[in-house]
Amino acid sequence: MSSSGTRNYAIVTTAYWGFTLSDGALRMLVLLHFYRLGYSPFTLAFLFLLYEAMGVVANLIGGWLATHYGIKRMLSVGLATEITGFLLMSALSPAWSLAMSVAWVVGAQGICGIAKDLTKTASKSAIKATAGDASGQLFKWVAFFTGSKNAMKGIGFFLGGLLLQAVGFQLALWIMAGLLAIVFLGVVSFVPPLMGKSKASKSARELFAKNRGINLLAAARVALFGARDVWFVVGVPVFLYASGWTFTMVSGFVAAWTIGYGVVQAIAPAIVRRSDDGLSTEVPAARRWSALLAVVPIGLAVLVAMQVPRLEWVVVCGLGIFGFAFAVNSSVHSYLVLAYAGSEKAAEDVGFYYAANAVGRFFGTLLSGLLYQWGGLTYALAGSATMLVICWLVTLVLPTQTASGVPTSAVNSAGL
Repeated sequence: MSSSGTRNYAIVTTAYWGFTLSDGALRMLVLLHFYRLGYSPFTLAFLFLLYEAMGVVANLIGGWLATHYGIKRMLSVGLATEITGFLLMSALSPAWSLAMSVAWVVGAQGICGIAKDLTKTASKSAIKATAGDASGQLFKWVAFFTGSKNAMKGIGFFLGGLLLQAVGFQLALWIMAGLLAIVFLGVVSFVPPLMGKSKASKSARELFAKNRGINLLAAARVALFGARDVWFVVGVPVFLYASGWTFTMVSGFVAAWTIGYGVVQAIAPAIVRRSDDGLSTEVPAARRWSALLAVVPIGLAVLVAMQVPRLEWVVVCGLGIFGFAFAVNSSVHSYLVLAYAGSEKAAEDVGFYYAANAVGRFFGTLLSGLLYQWGGLTYALAGSATMLVICWLVTLVLPTQTASGVPTSAVNSAGL
């Protein structure tokens, strides 16, 4: 493993930490601020829809742009776009009508959605670019990056609730924009200018023509992240706040859940047995953990429907179990997409895969508001269980070798 590869990996990871911290805080700020103003669960979900929808576009285009222009430029563009979204959001006026306020927030959220996934695609692609001469380290590098990123997101959730309670909505947004400005300067100063730059696809058909492994994994990812967000975005935070929890308590739980989930992601290589070829034990692990995960929301939905005593704490404990299994699933998936990805256009492959991730978040967010409004937390959890069964079924047909038939360990050792 070269010192320059390790250095570049550390720089990109640190930059994405800063971005994720502020982006997590934004989600909690928007959710709790507008719920306090009396917005319905569906309207709250609607505030995030353009954010998620633009993520689909940003991932697809971001992968191509990162390949064509390099990772540094796309990281810089993503950070600058997020700062713009924060400043626009801070200009929201209490004197505006409900329709105008919703339209403004949705628009600003859309800008932040573009920023998030441009930045994420560039950052994840950088792992493939820097791990070329780190034989056998790809799973560990992906797991640490993904786990530490989600731990920072969890801290961001807590920070959002804390800032909302301490300094209010507008000042909190200004503080976060200032944090991102510092991260932006670091990226411009330290990320190598040509990292990840390669020959990009020349047509939309070529851009979408992914191998079977990536296509199937993308379908599983839609279901996996939809299953999380169908309760995570609106259902559980609103349920806990309606049960008497304060902003800080709600954001603290969401933060603790996300940090714990990130820690488990980071140690996933120690939980999932590695194979010499990089797929023969990892793919069965994806199948096994998907099946285990589906059981949790089924059990929780039954307990919520029965209205057992101390229900909010039953939900909290159950979602802790969900978080552990979900973290292992997510980490294995994040590894597999890079294992299946081609070396020359890894950024495009990663962008396509995370576009599917954004599709899952979009439908999960939409259903989170709708199902909670129709049938409370029971419906949200039932929707999560349904999506996880679909995820498990898709993993049953994942291939156990790369499209070229070359083991991923050989690819990594070759420095590709």
